[in-house]
Amino acid sequence: MPQNFDLGIIGGGPAGYTAAFEARRRGMSVVLFEKDKIGGVCLNKGCIPTKAILHSAELYEEIKCSEDLGILAGNLSFDYQKIVEHKDKVVEKLRKTLELSLKNAGVVVVYAEAKVEKSNIIAENEIYTCKKIIHATGSRPKDFSTLKFDHKFVLSSDDILNMTELPENILIIGSGAIGIEWARIFSAFDVEVTIVETAEHLLPLADIEVSKRIERIFKTKKIKTYLSNSVEKIEDKKVFLKSGEILTPECVLLAVGRIPNESEGIILGDASGKIQLAHFAIKQALKEIGNIEFDETLVPSVVYGNPEIAWIGKREQDLQDYQKSNMLISALGKSHCDNCTDGFIKILTQNGKIVGAHIISKEASSLIQQIAIAMQNNLTIEDLKKVCFAHPTYSEGIFESLFNIK
Repeated sequence: MPQNFDLGIIGGGPAGYTAAFEARRRGMSVVLFEKDKIGGVCLNKGCIPTKAILHSAELYEEIKCSEDLGILAGNLSFDYQKIVEHKDKVVEKLRKTLELSLKNAGVVVVYAEAKVEKSNIIAENEIYTCKKIIHATGSRPKDFSTLKFDHKFVLSSDDILNMTELPENILIIGSGAIGIEWARIFSAFDVEVTIVETAEHLLPLADIEVSKRIERIFKTKKIKTYLSNSVEKIEDKKVFLKSGEILTPECVLLAVGRIPNESEGIILGDASGKIQLAHFAIKQALKEIGNIEFDETLVPSVVYGNPEIAWIGKREQDLQDYQKSNMLISALGKSHCDNCTDGFIKILTQNGKIVGAHIISKEASSLIQQIAIAMQNNLTIEDLKKVCFAHPTYSEGIFESLFNIK
């Protein structure tokens, strides 16, 4: 006997569970299918576990320099297995909270693989008839026909998260968000890191000045980079580069993006093949279920670590006839108090309005949101100058930048 629902959702990641909550708020009956774990890639294999490990890495790195701040740490060391255990506890706690929230909201959750036949969803030989079906099946790590994961030497981001011991050295192929964040983690824990990037600069999707500053920061951390280069082949744990160098890392992290999982019909989140960010997936779901519009050109990007990297809107290399302000973070008193003076706030404007912002700074993830709100609401530079920013903060760097636009 078929079970009837207003909405069927395949996939329990940010797009899927957001659609479920919004549909229930609107009085719809909802069934959600998840073949693995609620929370999707972001909670279980991506954003959350990586940031939990990254926090430990940042803390360890900061304590290394604590004597200058009057803190004597003594015989400093770390236990990476316990760091991983902490990561697992964070993920489990958040997943259980999410599962309980879905239950309390009245969402029927079916832990099984599901397939669609017309208006029906079939799972474990049960039939679920749904008026509307959403596919939010996520994505998976990308590899190539000539460079495949073997999960022993050539690792995916999933494999890296399951490590309980650190290598002495590692080669990272790709310098997007995943590559940059793991380079920071490994370097903080004294692993020798090498990056190979096909583009001319690290973090190629970022503004050119952001890329160059990250390269400079990585150089000071002794992270070696091979830019405008690529891996030709891997044989017997030897990595042959296009430029002729032969590298012998202990292992390789292949971090060249993710592939959408196959779906059809109404597709949300990573599976849609658009912007593969959890907050983009959440906004897609709210638009689909609640008709809450959003501007897809104003989606902030954040790369975590110390200092954080964040941007929104246009890059300088994409613009003509514009004005800009580029203020060093070291001009802010708060940065000296925090011993975090590296970075800048760069604002790009046209016709008196912000069209792009690029920030390297502690709290950059929060600073970029202020810019996003201003851009979303079409505020002018003169409007923003009327806002009172607290002192001492990093936020006042945005305020000061507004007076330096040329």
